Amino acid sequence: MTNDRRGFASDNQAGVDPEMMKAILAANQGHAYAYGEDEWTQLAIEEFHKHFGADCQVFFTFGGTGANVFALACLCRSFEAILCSRDAHLYHSECGAVENFIGSKVVPIETADGRLDIQAINGYLSWQNDVHASIPRVISITQSTELGTVYRPDEILALVEYAHQHGMTVHMDGTRLVNAAALLNCSLAALTTELGIDAVSFGGTKNGFLMGEAVIFPHSDAALSRNFSAIWKQSMQMPSKARFIAAQFLALFKDDHWLQNASHENKMAQYLAEQVSNIPEVEIVYPVETNAVFAKIPLDWIEPLVKVCHFHVWDSSTGLVRWMTNFDTQPEDIERFVGKLSSLSRVSVIPEKSMIL
Repeated sequence: MTNDRRGFASDNQAGVDPEMMKAILAANQGHAYAYGEDEWTQLAIEEFHKHFGADCQVFFTFGGTGANVFALACLCRSFEAILCSRDAHLYHSECGAVENFIGSKVVPIETADGRLDIQAINGYLSWQNDVHASIPRVISITQSTELGTVYRPDEILALVEYAHQHGMTVHMDGTRLVNAAALLNCSLAALTTELGIDAVSFGGTKNGFLMGEAVIFPHSDAALSRNFSAIWKQSMQMPSKARFIAAQFLALFKDDHWLQNASHENKMAQYLAEQVSNIPEVEIVYPVETNAVFAKIPLDWIEPLVKVCHFHVWDSSTGLVRWMTNFDTQPEDIERFVGKLSSLSRVSVIPEKSMIL
């Protein structure tokens, strides 16, 4: 069964980027060594070295939750705590996977826009000397955040320096890292390894993959590598047919395809925000920096709108919704949706002219 309608619910709902599908089919020829010993994996790791540093270690995983759990298992133990934003995917959308697998406590911290800062974290450091409390060991930040906002390099560096000064490490959930890099017009390393991030979960599925993510550690160390490999296997994230994940990463990095897709997604979100800004009943809640638009709409609009285009209701009590753009979002998708929004408005709204890509 096919569905030609493109919605705004999630970048997980888009199909596979045609370039990724071509890469999978091209890799599906004959036999190849398993567990990352194949030529696709070796070539992909070379690409990661170009984008994240020549000394980085790379581990492929099946999905985002698995990537986060594996990365954090390498950074902390069961009696230690992971500090993150209350809005983080790690806290509210991973079904307690970290607690279940590692045993570590995930501590949610209130933030205004999804971004942690030193002031918000500072109050938890007293736990480090309390035998009754989980010891803060990891600060986990999401880039871009679940609210679509972006950490600037100086903000990340401040968190990293603070963490390291207090015996902690920093993990980045980079499922949408490419969108942040596109916004800031900087390299992937400039937002991660060059700033001292200790582990990065790098997104694939939300970037057009069939499946697959990567976990990146900035430094190569034989002893650590052996430990990380064991945790990788134990966490059930070691893919035997790694070539099919590697092939997609090769396609993602080729000719900066990641940047093309991310820039398009960000551009489509900006276009959507601009179009709905003409409708008085629609209130955009957070800055539109990447491919997410958060808005409050009248509650009685939700049902008729969902019939036109699927999207996520973030808070059904307030009418807060999230509209996500994808690599395949087109201006006509936005214009059709905004047309329905306009028809529900009490004010006559004339939609803007079609966008020219």
